[in-house]
Amino acid sequence: MGSIRKQTIISSILVYFGFFIGAINIFFYTKIGGGHGAFTAEQFGLTRIFFDYAQNMYAFSSLGIIPIIYKFYPYYKDNLEEHEIDLMSWAMVTALFGFVLILIAGFYFEPLFIKQFSLRSKLIVDYYYWMFPFAMGMLFFSVIEGFCWGIQKTVISNFLKETGLRIFTLILILFFYFKIISFDSFIKIFAFLYLAIFLILAIYLYRTKKLHFPFKMSRVTKKFRRKIIGMQSLIFGGTLIASVAATIDSFIIAKFMGLGVVAVFGLAQYAANLVQVPQRTIQSISAGVLSRAWKDKNLIEIERIYQRSCINLLLIALFIFGNLWLNVYQGIQVLHIQKEYEAGIGVIFVLGMVRIIDAGTGLNNMVINTSTYWKFDFYSGIILLACRLPLTYFLIKNYGIIGSAFAELAAFSLYNFIRFEFLRRKFKMQPFNSKTIYAILLGIGSYAVCYFLFNGILGWIGIIIRTLVFSLLFSVSIIYWKITPDAGQLVAQLQDRFRKK
Repeated sequence: MGSIRKQTIISSILVYFGFFIGAINIFFYTKIGGGHGAFTAEQFGLTRIFFDYAQNMYAFSSLGIIPIIYKFYPYYKDNLEEHEIDLMSWAMVTALFGFVLILIAGFYFEPLFIKQFSLRSKLIVDYYYWMFPFAMGMLFFSVIEGFCWGIQKTVISNFLKETGLRIFTLILILFFYFKIISFDSFIKIFAFLYLAIFLILAIYLYRTKKLHFPFKMSRVTKKFRRKIIGMQSLIFGGTLIASVAATIDSFIIAKFMGLGVVAVFGLAQYAANLVQVPQRTIQSISAGVLSRAWKDKNLIEIERIYQRSCINLLLIALFIFGNLWLNVYQGIQVLHIQKEYEAGIGVIFVLGMVRIIDAGTGLNNMVINTSTYWKFDFYSGIILLACRLPLTYFLIKNYGIIGSAFAELAAFSLYNFIRFEFLRRKFKMQPFNSKTIYAILLGIGSYAVCYFLFNGILGWIGIIIRTLVFSLLFSVSIIYWKITPDAGQLVAQLQDRFRKK
């Protein structure tokens, strides 16, 4: 777990810096203008739709190739010289072919799209075709990011995706905010941001001699191509299911309630997603390690990673959400966020619970995806979608955006329980113990202390006091009660470094 822990810490620091930049972006998206070029809620909502629409187009056009890259890379690495590895050549060809199919479908289904959104979300219709270059950039970047997962070079890809993209977005936002460019120009440049970070990552990997594009089919490809194609077909279905399940709420909200409400929901999602940052980084870092462990049939190492990921990610999620929920209302007040965004505060709480449950069940998805039982992820995904779609549609139509949050809570709770049970029954891997209960009680107790003692203190002073006290109380208790072995090892490493200095 040492190398994973080190890369996770570095990546998490970079990613949280990216989320800090993202918070600045959200501030400008949602701030009252004050004489500058303020974004309307509809304009902010359009940027969220860009991401969700591109996510679905990327899921379709990738044709399931991305997990193939990090799943099979160890076999290529062990049997070929680096310049002979043709995995990325076929991956990029597959992605390009898939995107051409999406372009054709996009032209064909444009009238249906216009019919669905022209009434309450006209901006989506106005910029429909600009979502395609955005999706193409997301697709190509995701393919090359999957390669970084395979070669365990995740820091640079995480930085570009989570931080670099947001820095470029901030520059664009400031240009619009200070009326240097129009919103029309903003969106048209925004559409090419993913392509920009794709080119940066591709140039970096090429210059470091990690990226090669041979088009002669290697003996590894010949040996595994049938298995790859078979696996790819089911992964494709699983990727589509996961993508639709993750983004369907934005489109239903846009259809029934308009882009302004999408913006409110998007802000709530962004706040709740802060809880998920370490999970996203450790997933990317562990993909290559777990693939190697499955290849070597090292079940002890796999179980150790699974167990450690559960308790560590649960603690981090509780730490982040505790600080977030203690200060969310005051944060909206002191930052002078537009009043309409307060409607999303309840959504933040429910989505926060979703993220804590997802984090607390650890790397169950990566353990399954990198194993020989990767088909199960597809079957569990079908259950997720079958639960999520009707629930989301019904609850949004009848209860608004809070209904969407509860639909996600119900669907993902069931989804994670199914994956937990599969690993417990199939491999006898059960990651929970008494420390899991202690972690939850510690989070609730630390929150209660700070809430009852300091909730009456308003403004920045209250935010700072609550954050410092909660963080200190929670962190010291983790170390004192030895809730996770990684905390003690991390403290010991820091002490060694200080002694050497």
